[in-house]
Amino acid sequence: MEDISIKEEVKQYIVVQLDNEQYGIDIQYIDNIVRMQRITRVPKAQSYFMGVINLRGEVMPVMSLRLKFGLEDDKITNKTRIIIIKLDPQSTVGIIVDQVKEVVTMEPENIEKVQNTTDKKMGYLYGVGKHNGELISLLNMFNVIEDDE
Repeated sequence: MEDISIKEEVKQYIVVQLDNEQYGIDIQYIDNIVRMQRITRVPKAQSYFMGVINLRGEVMPVMSLRLKFGLEDDKITNKTRIIIIKLDPQSTVGIIVDQVKEVVTMEPENIEKVQNTTDKKMGYLYGVGKHNGELISLLNMFNVIEDDE
């Protein structure tokens, strides 16, 4: 007998590090990963928006995930990266992370969805994934990027 139930698909995530925490970003939203570069400040922007960069002729905003999540300021090292996120063809934004670790593939059964909560910061999480005995907070990039504080 055929199994006609709709299965959630296996997804790939880029695992990034902020402080001592690991976060997963769905690979479908990642356009590029670039080394840290000169960021031009923009006056009167939110505190977590660092400014803009010019990447191959395209000017795009860059935000600090550390500041967005209420952590300490970024410590720029040779592992610091800007991940270019493209949620749709018209919106591209760079996010600064401490380091890019690896690409992992996760089965739906290894992901615990976050329950609805009134805590705004929890809306940044899609769920928590289990991979090789470690927990990875999976980011809901729409909420992280679209949210105005």
